Amino acid sequence: MKKLIAAGLVLSTLIAGALTGCSSKNSNNEGIPKEIKLDYATYNIASLVLKEKGWVEEEFSDEGTKITFVQSQGSNKALEFLKSNSVDFGSTAGAAALIARAKEAPIEGIYIYSKPEWAALVTTKDSPIQSVEDLKGKKVAATVGTDPYIFLLRALDEVGLNKNDIELIPLQHSDGANALVTNQIDAWAGLDPHTARIELENEARLFYRNIDFNTYGTLNVRSEFANQYPDAVERIIKVYERAKQWIIDNPEEVITLLEKEVALKPEVAAKQLERTDFTESIPGDSLEQALLKAAEVLKKEELIPGETDTKKVVDEFINSSYAAKVLGQS
Repeated sequence: MKKLIAAGLVLSTLIAGALTGCSSKNSNNEGIPKEIKLDYATYNIASLVLKEKGWVEEEFSDEGTKITFVQSQGSNKALEFLKSNSVDFGSTAGAAALIARAKEAPIEGIYIYSKPEWAALVTTKDSPIQSVEDLKGKKVAATVGTDPYIFLLRALDEVGLNKNDIELIPLQHSDGANALVTNQIDAWAGLDPHTARIELENEARLFYRNIDFNTYGTLNVRSEFANQYPDAVERIIKVYERAKQWIIDNPEEVITLLEKEVALKPEVAAKQLERTDFTESIPGDSLEQALLKAAEVLKKEELIPGETDTKKVVDEFINSSYAAKVLGQS
């Protein structure tokens, strides 16, 4: 009898331990972290709305989760923040995130925050530059590792040139805009809202536009965070959807917000909005095709190793499951 009781106690202990283990695992997977860190950026208008409206804080108020916003000056900075765990969610251009993923950065593209025409090649109103071919031997500024830089590379490749045919001046987006209007460079691979600002205020000229060379704006999450807190990922997407719908419904208020938060003149903010589409949210086939096309020139320029299986990298990067579930399309 004593042996039976002892065996029963051991079995009870094992079962309790197993249940505790399962409970702990579920808590890790389904729980909410004590802090969620998101970036915000002038090129991601939805992020500015969320920061201003406090909707992320509202979403997680019951759990008492601390919400921290960190400013990204460009895709390159957002990716640095993701890799250093400074943010859990970072907004970039899709192609910029692809480069990072090809270099084994543990990130996933979970949401499309916009489909923009945010990149173009820009020069001054009196410049003799009329075409991409005219850039040969010229000083051209770009933020390395961002969509405008990739846009520049694709534009050069299209006419049989590459980055060695120009004098590349690496500058952050705002510095590139300022360098152009002060005649320190000949051309700039621009990004809105900076492009819109100097286009309207300084009569800068967009001499090459190609919306197909703009990759989507993707909200990326650290894979470790997504694996541990899938519910939090879905709830972040939910508030992003709320922000995007607000943008669509309230364009005049968005212009006022951009005027306040980014010090944009109303006409500059309106120009940026005019070039941005907020209707697509789920990363899917269209994003995949855009990234695969961008990958061709990225390999040529050795930004992605030549032996990389880009289809595999793209498939590993794009994770549509969270957005599809939130939007009822899973």
